Formats: sequence, C-alpha cells, structure tokens
Amino acid sequence: MTDEIKTISIEDKDYPKRLKEIKNAPEVLYYRGKIIAEEPCFGIVGTRMCSSYGKQAALEIAGDLSEAGLTIVSGFAQGIDTFAHLGVLEREKRTIAVLGTGLDEKTIYPQSNLKIVEKVLENNGLLISEYPSGTPGSNFSFPNRNRIISGLCLGILVVEAKEKSGALITAEWARKQGRKVFALPGSIYSRNSKGCHFLIKRGAKLVENAQDILKELNPELLMFDINSHSNFKPEIKGENEAEKLVLIALSQQALYIDKIIERTKLSPAKVASTLSNLEIKNKVRDLGRNIFALLR
Repeated sequence: MTDEIKTISIEDKDYPKRLKEIKNAPEVLYYRGKIIAEEPCFGIVGTRMCSSYGKQAALEIAGDLSEAGLTIVSGFAQGIDTFAHLGVLEREKRTIAVLGTGLDEKTIYPQSNLKIVEKVLENNGLLISEYPSGTPGSNFSFPNRNRIISGLCLGILVVEAKEKSGALITAEWARKQGRKVFALPGSIYSRNSKGCHFLIKRGAKLVENAQDILKELNPELLMFDINSHSNFKPEIKGENEAEKLVLIALSQQALYIDKIIERTKLSPAKVASTLSNLEIKNKVRDLGRNIFALLR
C-alpha cells in the first residue's frame, strides 16, 4: 500500500479546524493521504448489516453530496460506511475514512476493505486515526472514534440503524458537538429503521435525498461556495424496449433479478443481458446477491 503513515499535532496549523474545536479532540492524529485544515465535510454512517435499500441510499446520497462539493466522512466499517465511501469513489471524489485501529496493513479493520484503501488515496482522500500502527480494534476504540467522525463534519446522516446501533453513538456525539443530525426513514417493520425513527422523533431532520441535506446546510455552505440548489435526479432513459422496461421496474426501489423478470415479463436471459448492458452504460448497479438498483 502506498503513502506512509504520518502524524499531526493539535497544535499544527494543518490540523482539521472543525475537529480542533470539539471538547476532547485527539492530541495527535495518524494519517495517510491528504489532510486539509478546513473543508466542508459531511458524515454518513449506519449499520453493518444493511439492506439493499440502505446500500442504495448510501451510494446515491454520498455520491450526490460529493458531486455538490462536500467531502464525505465515514468509519470504514462494513455495511453502510463502506457503501458511503464507495458512492464517493464511483464519482472519483474525495472521502475521509476514520478508523478505530492503526493505519498499517496488518491492523486495518475490516481487512476486506484493504482493496479500497488505494482508491481512497488515489482520489486525494484521507485515512485517519488516533491510534498508532499495530493497534487493533476494540470495544472501546470503535465507539471512541465516532466522536472524530462527527467532529470533522457539518452534520451527520444515519442511513440505517438498529435501536442499539453504533451509528446512534455517532449521532449523539454530533448532537453534543452542535452538529446537525439527519436520518433516513424506512419501514416501520424494519429493525434497521428503528434507530433512524428514534432520531427523527428526537428532532433529526428526515432525509429523502441529498438535496434535503444541502438545503438544511445552506448557511454553512455559503463560505465554501457550494451550490445547494443543484439538481441530482436526471432522467435515466432506455435505448430500447427491454432497457425501458427494466429501468421502469427499478425506478422506485432496488429489486432482486427474479422480481425484475416478474415485473417486465421478459425472459430471464433477456433480463440478464439487459442488466449487463445497463451496467456497462452506468445506468444500473449491482448491489450484490442478484439485487440491482438504478445508478442515478
């Protein structure tokens, strides 16, 4: 892996300005990549055991916010965190990963995300931690790093969270630090939405898309010259009848391939080939396990 691990003190002029303002900011940060003292950051966090709905929302909202000029921050964990980072990297934008371990190859967690470390760095991103090399994750280090995620940011979006999710710890840190808290609503029958609904009842802003966040952050974004009125939902059109039918089927939500077949009335082979072509054209993405969603 490229980029050596460096350190920065809280006394250094390049130490992140917003993080420096919180009550218990780390005295020393370890980092790899490009560190910037002042930039418009926004955090996206959520459960590790996320649904296709959560994956799609994290990918789209993170990508759209990055296109608007925000730097997306998350915790590099499996699930929503990873999809938030990937949503930014798809657009070749900058993202910040805050780890609860050391930044060396042997202790980065999860190891399954080693493959995206280079992509983060290639896109002028940043890996950051308050723990030196060789420090493994623990029941203390992961919740503790959440204050850094929120501390770097103007606000935090919780995409999916169970009632006792670590994402709620991040939201609580954000509240204490005076950051804005946002939450994605979901089904009343989904355990993954219980935490988000709890936050909304407590005053978190309900979010359906990136535009909802940008409008709420508009006063803070003015100093960074970010347009909060951008349109993020261009119409996606099919080039033939099969593509049109598949895109219509996916227009409301991500679907298993068998549901796409059922709704389009196309043959399995035709749906498979059409999905493959739409992926090549960057109109559809594979969320894994034969679940597909629009790439907006």
